[in-house]
Amino acid sequence: MARPTSAGDAGGDAAGLGRGRAVAFVLPALALVGVFLVFPALWTIYLGLTDYRLTGLAAAEPRVVGLDNYTGALADPEFLRSLWLTLGYVGGSAIVGQAGLGFTLAWILRTRRGRLRGLVEGVVLLSWILPSTVVGFLWFALLDRDDGTLNALLGTPGLGWLLDHPLLSIIVFNVWRGTAFSMMLYAAALENVPPSHLETARLAGASVPQQLRDVVFPLIRRHVLTNLLLISLWTFNDFTPFVLTGGGPEGRSEILPIYVYDVALRGGELGAGAAVSFLILLINLVIALAYLRLLRGRRREAVHDAAAKGPPA
Repeated sequence: MARPTSAGDAGGDAAGLGRGRAVAFVLPALALVGVFLVFPALWTIYLGLTDYRLTGLAAAEPRVVGLDNYTGALADPEFLRSLWLTLGYVGGSAIVGQAGLGFTLAWILRTRRGRLRGLVEGVVLLSWILPSTVVGFLWFALLDRDDGTLNALLGTPGLGWLLDHPLLSIIVFNVWRGTAFSMMLYAAALENVPPSHLETARLAGASVPQQLRDVVFPLIRRHVLTNLLLISLWTFNDFTPFVLTGGGPEGRSEILPIYVYDVALRGGELGAGAAVSFLILLINLVIALAYLRLLRGRRREAVHDAAAKGPPA
């Protein structure tokens, strides 16, 4: 005689079936992550421990050299110079340029309506949605020494922006290209700032900088940190400046992604290039952890302040 099914057995079967469906649902995504993320990362780590090259005996029979590629990169003056150039590029174009200009545009446009706002937003978004390579060649034509549009407008023929000021050129280029993301994120964040708070601060005699410091930034600080995290990582790994300067002249705009390209592909040293790529990954992790630590710290402060105020009366 069959044993009657209890409610507990039915609930267990339903839970097991739900877990099975959940695993089946995420399995394709996990497979894609494994194939396109985990495996390449592990393969890069392995290559970084070898002397693998594009040509020669090391291409057919690579040898494991341990940490020699890593110690060689850290002792290479060109790597250290490229690292400092990259930090300057990130600080100038992402943290100061994109974040600062993006917030300024969002703050000015928050109360604007009509065609002017649509025109400004359209121009800024157009620079962001165009393919990076296309934008790079457009800026190359703009800054060219002989036939550049900028020299024609300023009446300064022969002035080599990309030769005399390569790092500044790619910083300005990246600010123009990437400001749209910061502007959109800050515009959405400013929508959550109650107008009554700003009006109260204004009536109390607070200037605009004081309103930003005491009212706006405390309310949108999580958005600010999230934006800084994303644009810092994107800019740190940006290869588009290669279209403008190729890393030159004399390596004065050779940021780390271009340095990896020179070592791995131009120089044919895939093992050394893979080691530098892994070092870049570690630097990205440090940057991400620093921002996340700040974000968690702000969240704890908010929770502590809310607990100190106590329940509403």
